[in-house]
Amino acid sequence: MMMNKFFYTLIAAAFTVSAYAQKSDGSTKSLIKAEKEFADSFAKHGSKTAYTSFAAADGLVFRPNPVNAKTFYSAQPESKDVSWTPVYARVSRSGDWGFTTGPYTIGGDKPAYGQYLTVWKAKDGKWELALDLGTSTNKPLNKVSPEYIEPKDFYKPKFLNDKQRAAAADIIATTEKTLNASLKSYGIAAFGGFLNPDARLLFPGYEPIVGKDKILPFFNSMISKVSFKTTKVDKADGGDLAYTYGVATVDYKAELRESFNYVFIYERQADHNWNIILQVFAPAER
Repeated sequence: MMMNKFFYTLIAAAFTVSAYAQKSDGSTKSLIKAEKEFADSFAKHGSKTAYTSFAAADGLVFRPNPVNAKTFYSAQPESKDVSWTPVYARVSRSGDWGFTTGPYTIGGDKPAYGQYLTVWKAKDGKWELALDLGTSTNKPLNKVSPEYIEPKDFYKPKFLNDKQRAAAADIIATTEKTLNASLKSYGIAAFGGFLNPDARLLFPGYEPIVGKDKILPFFNSMISKVSFKTTKVDKADGGDLAYTYGVATVDYKAELRESFNYVFIYERQADHNWNIILQVFAPAER
């Protein structure tokens, strides 16, 4: 009887932990907590358990191309050799989705380093991983102070149907088509009209490049042409943040072409235009 009581107490405790893990209250603070719980689960139980527990049913991971997270990791063995820390995070004013990014380390005798981006969506009061990718870098040399930005206010339409959401997403898709056309006509300089002053770039082999004034010279120094083929657009119900992902074709000045999977995070501006606040490029497999 005592053993049964102990067993049921353990079950109840596990249920309680599960119920409160990933809890979302619409704040960036709650998202950071969920990200750290995800990292803790990874370290304690392994990648298979962490991803199958925290990913949304339609959540994607780029390994290297986008695949369903639950399907991919359910077929993988447990692995605990990756650790990461969020250093930059934001949540939409509607509290329905947000993102975190920061450095990761793959352990071993010769550690590997990189930067990750994870997009999260809130469902039934719980954060779920919607999209996850990373890009490799050299060992970080610059110390970074965490920047967790809370929504300025709360706004979520009471009545919003799928048709309205699709129409809103089309605005972002059109913005990206305009970017693509501008890059074709005017070259890399065209990025200048689509980047926020404080935009961030995660590009293989480099530490995060922060600031439009640093991103444009970086691109201009080695890229002659770039084009994007958008796969999907998703916009927060609050109308302030959105993301796209797809495939980028980059022609370097060194006469080399490379394909990347990309994810862009967009923010709506006061003039109703959409600017990129975060760009991630990760090598694609074609």
